[in-house]
Amino acid sequence: MPLSQNFINNVRIPENNDWVIFILIGCIFLYVFMMNIIERDASLKDFLLQKYFDASNNLPSWIITSCVTALTLSVLLSQYIPIVPKYIADLQLMGYQLNKFGYTLLAVIFFYVSKSALGFLFYQSIGDGKKWSIFYFTSTKFYFILSFLLIILCVTHYYFPVDRNKIFLYYFSFFAFVAVFKIFFYLFHKNNILPEKWYYKFLYICTLQIAPLLLLWKLLFF
Repeated sequence: MPLSQNFINNVRIPENNDWVIFILIGCIFLYVFMMNIIERDASLKDFLLQKYFDASNNLPSWIITSCVTALTLSVLLSQYIPIVPKYIADLQLMGYQLNKFGYTLLAVIFFYVSKSALGFLFYQSIGDGKKWSIFYFTSTKFYFILSFLLIILCVTHYYFPVDRNKIFLYYFSFFAFVAVFKIFFYLFHKNNILPEKWYYKFLYICTLQIAPLLLLWKLLFF
């Protein structure tokens, strides 16, 4: 009988990233629907430059843009989540449990819903409730552009040969820049979307911009 031999399998099983492309196609479909139906065939330039009093259907556009941003951000960040917390992994629905993407998406949705609800309550509590609709109208433009950058990053991350450990530092720098830029965008935008009094502006930035980001970081990476 021939002696047993050790064989090395050099066949590499490629990572299946079909779920990524399905999500990205779904996001693009949502934007096509938004631009053609909700925004009534508006061009990209008209959508980004339209004025608040000339716009319509602002709430549906804001919701769709937020959904696309949450999905693309979750797709990108889910690869860096160390583990799914045990108390989350133990929760099962019809025999299924959340994977890293599901947990990241759940955390990001919680982050956006909580921040939006607190933002609404903040504007109502200071007697400036009318400015809330102008705020989310303006933020829609910001997140619309950000979501396209996230789509590009997702395609690069999953379908190009990049070192995911090294590129994480670039992602961190990118999101830090976006967070700082967003604060200045809100502060100096011509629509004056933040409260007029400086201490309300300071309160909003600390409690509804910086604090939620720290909470999201803790949920995902600790």
